[in-house]
Amino acid sequence: MKIDAVITWVDGDDPRHRAKRQQFGTQKMLNTDDVAGNTRYKSVGEIFYCVASINRFAPWINKIYIVTDEQNPNVEPFLEKHFPEGFIPIEIVDHKTIFRGYEQYLPTFNSICIESMTWRIPGLSEYFIEFNDDLILAAPVTPEDFFTSEGNLVCYGKKYNSLIVKLHGLLKYHRDGRKRVTFKETMYNAASLLGRHFYMIKIYHTPKALLKSFYENYFSEHPECLINNISHRFRSPKQFNAQELQYLDAYRKGKCELRGAYDLLYLKPKKGIEYIKEKLKLFSAKKDCKFGCFNSLDQTSDEGKSMVVDWIEKRIGL
Repeated sequence: MKIDAVITWVDGDDPRHRAKRQQFGTQKMLNTDDVAGNTRYKSVGEIFYCVASINRFAPWINKIYIVTDEQNPNVEPFLEKHFPEGFIPIEIVDHKTIFRGYEQYLPTFNSICIESMTWRIPGLSEYFIEFNDDLILAAPVTPEDFFTSEGNLVCYGKKYNSLIVKLHGLLKYHRDGRKRVTFKETMYNAASLLGRHFYMIKIYHTPKALLKSFYENYFSEHPECLINNISHRFRSPKQFNAQELQYLDAYRKGKCELRGAYDLLYLKPKKGIEYIKEKLKLFSAKKDCKFGCFNSLDQTSDEGKSMVVDWIEKRIGL
């Protein structure tokens, strides 16, 4: 089974990228974290550790594709230093490539749009694993951690009452007269596309195992769904999570295995130094935990950032 990795990445400090955001977004949008706040685009080197962790703990990956917007993180010198005997081939894929035929929706600053289109990477294998750049592998993994021997999906998540999400959306997640964009809401929207059921899958913050053919078939049969999802340059509560769409469809057909990820190394550095110290101490005791997510590392202090980076480098063995 040939399996590729896909990482979505952007450097929001790039003056060209910042200028494009300001050109297409209102000031209110750009000041709203759940829509287009700066933290959504900040890069403080997470991509280097994401790629390094794949090389260290999943050397069986066929190829790594980094999807970006007229940028290049230049990870090769970093990998040459730490993996002198060789590393997994890397290819940079521009948004224009995956949006070919849909260029009118570019530029986009919306991860939901981009994840709806990654399956269009030329040469991408049928089986692929999608990463955000703030995800790392934290221990050795095998292909069976993502796809069963029958070729079915492995999803790290659990069944979740969709009515709870609907109720929260109606009562809780409104600010300044608008509906907030939340991860659960986008999953609920995907479940709604597949029919009226009382459950959805709550996906954990881990790498996502996906099939290219699902998207090819679904969006071929429902082209309006794709267009509706990619037509928002910035995040919108009207959008659906494409990964949820695939997982839920496969689960209902008996082709997706749900697994728990309760030992996921999940860190929100913005909570402060003492929180970071406590979390990293706890993480260090979990030697076999396979996945880590270090969310919004840009929002902590230099001291906190240094502590997290040092821990990651030690965990990956750099």
